[in-house]
Amino acid sequence: MSGKDSRFYRILSRRSRWTALLVAVTIPVAALVLRSFWGAGPAQAGGPSVLGVLTGSAPTAKQASTPEAQSPRTSGGPLGTTASVPPRSATPQAEQPQVVAVVNREPITRDELRKECLRHYGEEVLESVVNKYLIMEECQRRGITISAEEVDAEITRMATRFGMPVETWFKLLKDERGIKPDQYKRDIIWPMLALRKLAGDRLLVTEEELRREFESRYGPAVKARMIVVSKRETAEAVRAEAAANPDQFGELAKKFSEDASSASLKGLIQPIRKHVGQKEIEEAAFALKPGEVSQVIPIANQFIILKCEEQLPPAKIRFEDVRNEIEELAKDSKMRTVAQEIFRDLQSRAQIVNVFNDPQRRSQMPDVAALINNRPVRLDDLGEMCIDRHGEEVLENLISRKLIEQACRKRNIQVTEADVDAEIERAARENLPLLPDGRADVERWMQLVTQQQGIKAEVYRNSIVWPAVALKKLVGNDISVSEDDLQKAFEANYGPRVRCRAIVLNNLRRAQQVWDKARSNPTEEHFANLAEEYSVDPATRALRGEIAPIQKYGGQPLLEQEAFSLKPGEISGIIQVAPETYVILYCLGQTKPVDVDLNSVRQILVEDLKAKKTRLAMADLYEKIRGEATIDNYLAGTTQSPSLSRAAGRSSGTSVR
Repeated sequence: MSGKDSRFYRILSRRSRWTALLVAVTIPVAALVLRSFWGAGPAQAGGPSVLGVLTGSAPTAKQASTPEAQSPRTSGGPLGTTASVPPRSATPQAEQPQVVAVVNREPITRDELRKECLRHYGEEVLESVVNKYLIMEECQRRGITISAEEVDAEITRMATRFGMPVETWFKLLKDERGIKPDQYKRDIIWPMLALRKLAGDRLLVTEEELRREFESRYGPAVKARMIVVSKRETAEAVRAEAAANPDQFGELAKKFSEDASSASLKGLIQPIRKHVGQKEIEEAAFALKPGEVSQVIPIANQFIILKCEEQLPPAKIRFEDVRNEIEELAKDSKMRTVAQEIFRDLQSRAQIVNVFNDPQRRSQMPDVAALINNRPVRLDDLGEMCIDRHGEEVLENLISRKLIEQACRKRNIQVTEADVDAEIERAARENLPLLPDGRADVERWMQLVTQQQGIKAEVYRNSIVWPAVALKKLVGNDISVSEDDLQKAFEANYGPRVRCRAIVLNNLRRAQQVWDKARSNPTEEHFANLAEEYSVDPATRALRGEIAPIQKYGGQPLLEQEAFSLKPGEISGIIQVAPETYVILYCLGQTKPVDVDLNSVRQILVEDLKAKKTRLAMADLYEKIRGEATIDNYLAGTTQSPSLSRAAGRSSGTSVR
């Protein structure tokens, strides 16, 4: 996928950065699926709203009987004095502007944004609201408080853990995850500290647990290749072929594996370690000798085949030297388990009614998202919390759709449900095996994309497929393929490729230091050790620098030119492939070209090139539409218009393209 292509699809299908951060900092607050725990008993919406309690704008259960609690609290510090409730939330809904953006004089209202945010993130945010409210109630019941100083100290600890000042940490959270400091305090740090206090002695780590954590990090590992398929009979057939020809395992993975990320590397995966993942896979991997192929391993609804490439020895690191680090990691790991136990206990003692996901209840209580111990989570309040967390991201999607809709209206182009269905059918046909009757497996494709991206089918259809279909119609079918295009595509797909190891670095000075180390001992083993130690890319670090063979015309001309100039055993210079991204290659040789004639694959290449050129044209058109638009984004506080761009160009003495 080209840079323009990927930019366009990032705009259309950006997913939650919120959940990613929760995983990154090992906070389990949003990690549980509450639906299976929520009761179905009747309840009435009464009393102050849950979000009012959480944000300090309504009395808590403990305060409700006091005279002071008869009117909502409207002032106070971000944590209050006792802090058995989280920090205050964003500006109340009534104070918010009702138009959030204007696109070429067409407004996008806050109501539209709220509904779209609920469609994308309502379930996820409601889950965290329920969890946080249950934590808050339990803290109040047990007299547990969390001070502002404790919150600040934890933020400092987290920033120090990642080697940066607090302000830099806040900036990183905002830039990379879209999380503001007050959101971080309220929705991540406060629940984590509360859970720690609720967990108490259950977070104590035994010596045995420390040793297991140490072994999972620094113990022996298995370098392996993997094939994943969804049908037992296919797995058995592929396994038999692999066992008969172990050297062809990589080609079989490339051809049959349904795990795209490992299939592209001919089945190569990160080394398998003990006490980390599925016990069945770990036991099978460690039982293999180099070159051996495992039996078929059933895991959930998939079937796994492994091939052992190498049994890797433990790292030469003493337990005593990393004990503090291991203890912190073990506590984080235990926290996830204990948090689930706490939530199960709290949910079993609470009366929780999910209205949001129940059409019948929603028709009876249209303004309520859920009831927690007979206290309502109001739908509009939930929508505002969704806006607070994800509003800027979702508004960008709405702006993009509005721009495309306007372009379609100008040219009298319509996108029907049948068009959307046809595009989904095409994607299923291209990416999955056909059904026995020759039809595309649309049902499985929908399951795959919604599960992998964590979105509803409705969101996939409306926010990803619809814009793509509309832009494809706007581009039209006037896409030509030249002989030069065909020749380059033929070389890219069927020509030789360069087998390499690679080290990826994000600092030129560090790249120069590592390059000098590689040059001083230019062997494959030494280079692999350097990749494992210094590469900032997790995949190349885990795989000791192994990457997929580099092809011609793959979108990185400097990298390709350098790779194809190398001889086996040679080390490249430092190649800058992006801002602050540098690559060093170690050449292992070239693959043989595929023995195929251009004319025999001409039609396949033409279709593939047309599809790629269409995507590029779609991205170019979208950028053109956006560049010519006047957009006032009040949520982000930004404005753009062609006239402003031209004026800026004139004032700086430069032309604006």
